Amino acid sequence: MIDRGARLEIASIAAGGDGVGRTEGMVVFVPRTAPGDVARVRIARAKRFARGELLSLDEPSPARVEPPCPHYSIDRCGGCQIQHLSYDAQLAAKAVIIGDALRRIGRRNVADPEVERSEAAWRYRRKLTLHVRRVSDGWIAGLHPFDDPVGVFDVADCPITDERVMTVWAELRAAFDALPAERALRVAVRLLDEGASVTVEGGRVWRAPAALLERVPAVTEIWWRPEEGALHRVAARTAERHAGASFVQVNAGVAARLRERLLDRVRAHAPAHVVDAYAGTGATAVPLAAEGRRVTAIELDRAAVEALRERLPAPSTVIGGKVEDHIGHALPADVVLLNPPRTGVDQRVTTALESRRDTVHAILYVSCDPATLARDLSRLPSYRLVDVRGYDMFPQTAHVETLCELVREVA
Repeated sequence: MIDRGARLEIASIAAGGDGVGRTEGMVVFVPRTAPGDVARVRIARAKRFARGELLSLDEPSPARVEPPCPHYSIDRCGGCQIQHLSYDAQLAAKAVIIGDALRRIGRRNVADPEVERSEAAWRYRRKLTLHVRRVSDGWIAGLHPFDDPVGVFDVADCPITDERVMTVWAELRAAFDALPAERALRVAVRLLDEGASVTVEGGRVWRAPAALLERVPAVTEIWWRPEEGALHRVAARTAERHAGASFVQVNAGVAARLRERLLDRVRAHAPAHVVDAYAGTGATAVPLAAEGRRVTAIELDRAAVEALRERLPAPSTVIGGKVEDHIGHALPADVVLLNPPRTGVDQRVTTALESRRDTVHAILYVSCDPATLARDLSRLPSYRLVDVRGYDMFPQTAHVETLCELVREVA
């Protein structure tokens, strides 16, 4: 007997990119569905929600488009989650994702924010990380299917990635035997102002990384993070350092607009002292210090700290270490910038900001995960959310960047 599944209407897109419907009082998450779809879905129930597998569409949503990337449909690529939505529908979904997180988790009474478009919906990525696997007849370099976190399919092209990155990947494929002698590695290629950087993760021994440099002319530096050890540069054509692979702007155009908005909002508070937490290589700290403001920059990555110390003029200072270990000593400050990784800030950070709230006028928070952003805002009840806007740094995916401005509540 053919399983035609349950009939389900999709109402919205969840934070991970799945469509969301309801049946018999239960929420069902269904990958590759669109708001407005009426779908036939095979449902696997859990305690509080259910997972669904799309079987067929009874009524396709007008928000649907044909995904142009064959890997998305044929290989079920997990790198993108919402390629099947029109670009306007993607922006609308991301606005709902941000607004829902801030209201439900952050307990902030806000409307869904505007999400600024990316100038390019395709070929915007300046960095691509692939899983490199040794197989019986050679090598593959690819990504996981969305429904198989272990499997890897070979990537012929990634249409959200800059063609120059794909050209470097094509050259690398001919030199995989120069990588560490392991069956599985993670390898990232990112564009630099001149050439490209390669970062290899995995392996215990790599005797001749310079051989890879010699065989791939487009690569100007190579970084390696062995299985037990820190990220370090192992080969380069020049002495100039680019702080590893941690601080590349995946979408340079959107990143520049977000940074300008962030700097404008900092300047609006006329701060004498700014704490720039998770400072990276100084994209915000350096211009603020150049304007005569004192900046205390906190950053964990050692290579970034070294680069920032060379760029940041006195009386501004750089602290190398975890933000949660140092922010209490860095306060008071007129403005605090938070730009944490996807996991958000440690609770000790929000505790310090709450305990020193009389000494901090404003917080600017840049987030790449609405859920952890909302959680962190719920821990900052003494600060009022006065502005929030999204930036579509990652078209075709469910990820979205958010900038929030908070000011101290005045009793």
